[in-house]
Amino acid sequence: MSKVILRKNEERRVKHGHLWVFSNEIEKRVESDECRIMSGDIVEVYDFKNNFIGCGFYNSNSLIAVRIISHEKEIDLEKLFKELLHRAFELRKTVYPTRNSFRMVFSESDFLPGLIVDKYNATFVLQVYSAGMERNLELITKILQEDFSAQNILTKNEEYFRKLEGLPAEDKILFGGVNEEIISDGTAKYKINFSTGHKTGFYFDQCDNRQFIGQFCKGKTFLDCFCNSGGFGLHAAHGGATEVAFVDSSVEEIKNARQNFELNELTCRAEFIQSDVFDYLEQCKAEKKTFDIINLDPPAFAKSKKSLTKGIKGYEKLNRLAMELLNEGGLLFTSSCSYHLKEEIFLNLLSNAAIKAGKQIQLFHFNNASMDHPSLPAMEETTYLKFAAVRIR
Repeated sequence: MSKVILRKNEERRVKHGHLWVFSNEIEKRVESDECRIMSGDIVEVYDFKNNFIGCGFYNSNSLIAVRIISHEKEIDLEKLFKELLHRAFELRKTVYPTRNSFRMVFSESDFLPGLIVDKYNATFVLQVYSAGMERNLELITKILQEDFSAQNILTKNEEYFRKLEGLPAEDKILFGGVNEEIISDGTAKYKINFSTGHKTGFYFDQCDNRQFIGQFCKGKTFLDCFCNSGGFGLHAAHGGATEVAFVDSSVEEIKNARQNFELNELTCRAEFIQSDVFDYLEQCKAEKKTFDIINLDPPAFAKSKKSLTKGIKGYEKLNRLAMELLNEGGLLFTSSCSYHLKEEIFLNLLSNAAIKAGKQIQLFHFNNASMDHPSLPAMEETTYLKFAAVRIR
C-alpha cells in the first residue's frame, strides 16, 4: 500500500478522532513499486516520525486528500463495510425501533466517510461524496441487497459536493428501479417521489424536532414557513392545531404538502400558499394577521464563510418578521442548516431580532439534527443543524 507522510504536528487532529487529512498537511507521498497513487486508492497514513496512524481513501482532486476509514493496517473492505453498515443500522433501530425509514448512514459520523444512505422502506437512496466510496459502489450495493433486503438502490447526489471531489455530476440506478414510497416518521405519513423530491427525497434530519413541536399545538393556529413536504405542519395538525398554513415558494412542494395532508386524513382548517416566505410575512404584517405558533425551516442562507455576513442578515430579518406576527405568549420554532453559522451566532441573531421586533424571548429548548444524524465530538463538521424553541412576550 502506498503511504502518505504528514508534516510535523499535523497528526494531532486525526489522532483525536478527526477523519480528514487535508492536502496542505501532507509532507510527502511514498508510492508502492507497482503503481502511482490514484484517486480512490487506499493509502496508509503516517506522522512525521513515521508512526502509523490509519488507512484512508486518497483523492488528489480534493482539498480533503485522505478520508480515514480504519486504524488497522490490514483491511478487508467487504468485511469492514459489512460491519460498519450493520453498526449504523443497529443504532437506528435502537433509537427508532418501530420505524422502517430513516437516515441509515451519515457519512463520517458512521465512519463511512463520503457515503450517505437514506432508507425508505426497501428503497435505499445514496449520496456519494468521496472517490473511494464511488469506486466501491458495486460492493456497497451488493451488501445492501444481501444483508438489508434492498429492492431498489439509486443515487441522488448534489452536484456541488461531487465537483469538490472531482466526481462526475451524475445519478445512477444501481439496482431495481425508481418507485414512489409511502413512509412514516412515527406519527405522520409522507408520499416520497424520488424523481422530484429535494435531497434524497425527504429531510430526515428534522424528524425529532417535528415530533417535539406537535405537543404544543392543541387549539393553536400554526404557520409552517418553508414547509417543503409539510412535515412540521402535519405534526401540528396531528397535535390538535385548529388551523395550519403551509407556505413555500415552490409550486411542487405546496402540491406535496397538500397531498401529504390528505394522505394523513387530517381535518383541521388548512391553507396551502405558494409564496416567497419573506413576502408572505410582510403581507401578514400589513394585514395585521397573527399566529399562535410559527415554524421557520429555511434553506441554508450561508453556504460558505464568504456568505456568512449576508446570511446572518437574512436569518435576523426572517426571525424578526416572524416574532412580529406572534400573539402574546406565542411560540417560535426556528432552524438553521448553515454549518458556518455556529450556535452562538444563531442565538445572538435571535436576540437581535427580538430587540428589533420590540419583543422579549425565552429559549426553552435547543436541539440539533435527529438521532439518525449522529455526530463525532472530535469532528465539528458533523454537526450542522440548529433548532431553537422560544416563547415570545
